[in-house]
Amino acid sequence: MDGGILYSIGELAQRSGLTVKTIRFYSDRGIVEPAGRTHAGYRLYAQDTVARLALVRTLRELGLGLAMIRQVVDQELSLSEVAAQHAAALEAQISILRLRRVVLTAAATREPTPEEMELIHQLATLSEAERRRLIDDFLNSVFDGLHRSSYYAAARRSMTPELPDSPTDEQIRAWVELAELSLDPDFRASVRRLAEDHAAALPDDAPTPPRPDVIAIVRDLVGPAVARGISPDSPLADPVVAALTAHCALAHGRSDDAELRRWLLRRLQAASDPRRDQYLRLLALINDWPTPERLTPVIDWAVAALRMRAAR
Repeated sequence: MDGGILYSIGELAQRSGLTVKTIRFYSDRGIVEPAGRTHAGYRLYAQDTVARLALVRTLRELGLGLAMIRQVVDQELSLSEVAAQHAAALEAQISILRLRRVVLTAAATREPTPEEMELIHQLATLSEAERRRLIDDFLNSVFDGLHRSSYYAAARRSMTPELPDSPTDEQIRAWVELAELSLDPDFRASVRRLAEDHAAALPDDAPTPPRPDVIAIVRDLVGPAVARGISPDSPLADPVVAALTAHCALAHGRSDDAELRRWLLRRLQAASDPRRDQYLRLLALINDWPTPERLTPVIDWAVAALRMRAAR
């Protein structure tokens, strides 16, 4: 201890860079203790108190509380233990702050009512188990009780969001929006109608894997026409529509006639819901999947093309 050199609180303040008031505060709480006193009763501190105060200042700047700092300087806890504990606490705080930022960002862009603001906050802060219950409830409303329901296990999996343990802000925003969408009764009814239409088209002896749905057929046949900019009322659309009805008739064991076209038109009109594309886009973002192609443009093209030819 350098020959027993002792510092007054003023000298210690000069050497440590802290104020006399701060050092007295730490001394009163036992974080640094005087090594002696003058005849007049003033505190005196050993030279190693300078290093002790430097550590205290660093830990305070990192946000540690006085109780934990006392354990460190008294060597009841190692610095590595404290660092691990504090890092975990900071991670939790960061997660909370990120969720708050997501909620406030949503509020800033949407001008929600107080009720909507509360809903956004609740959805952003759901636990993993609560998130799964919400999505299970949505998927149950879509698929439960359907004919040949065993076919829909894969469909359920493909529509299930899995928010990662450390989601990005964009993934959290996507989750909130997807959750809101899944709670929309009209959207639930729309997706349920699609599932019912698909199930109704499956006979009891449907093959495994099941034959392609009309939406998949439309995507494959109409997509290139939409990409080429062919108008649904153009003569160039005639062979596309002919191929579409022929493929649907073959896939579903029906005659390629006016009744098939009316049935196909009803199926496609029910499927023409841009919210479905939005759900799949949000799902891909949450699950870190490739962005899916939008199906609404090709479905709308097919609906327009079938209507125009039915009217001729």
